[in-house]
Amino acid sequence: MEKLNIMIVGVGGQGTLLASRVLGTVALKNSYDVKVSEVHGMSQRGGSVVTYVKLGEKVYSPLIEKGEADIILAFEKLEALRWLEYLKDGGRMIINDQRIDPMPVIIGKARYPDNIIAKIKDNYHNTISIDALNIARQCGNIKAVNIVLLGLMAKSTDIGKDIWVSAIKEVVPEKLLEVNLKAFEAGYSAA
Repeated sequence: MEKLNIMIVGVGGQGTLLASRVLGTVALKNSYDVKVSEVHGMSQRGGSVVTYVKLGEKVYSPLIEKGEADIILAFEKLEALRWLEYLKDGGRMIINDQRIDPMPVIIGKARYPDNIIAKIKDNYHNTISIDALNIARQCGNIKAVNIVLLGLMAKSTDIGKDIWVSAIKEVVPEKLLEVNLKAFEAGYSAA
């Protein structure tokens, strides 16, 4: 693998930063060079959060420009739409089919768009959506949405499943490990 550009996009509190740490650990376990850049925005207030993860033989910059993302891992469907222009031609979009209203929608100043996933799939055929929230709930913790999505993404990479599991064991706190391993397996199997 020469390089892989991954964007993790979501809303504050969804676990995007933990997901980027797992990805970074996976890259290091494969002896790849890796750069991670986190942009927080208004994460404490449920605002947009994006993390860039670049891995490969040699990585010089952590930033991903428009049209350069091989994979966009979207933890919320409006965030998928917001960051869509960063996906490269032929890139893969993985979307959690979850709606989290941003503040302008909550206060009535804006309207949440209809049929987001269908609109994305009409123009980007390499798009998969999943109800990761429900899967995480079935695994025992709704906060494991991030790991469900990583499991789904992991299946589409050339990186062995055992390396992903090892990285999760290294990054996730012991008290949450069992539910997160279950969530990873559920996402991996859903692919």
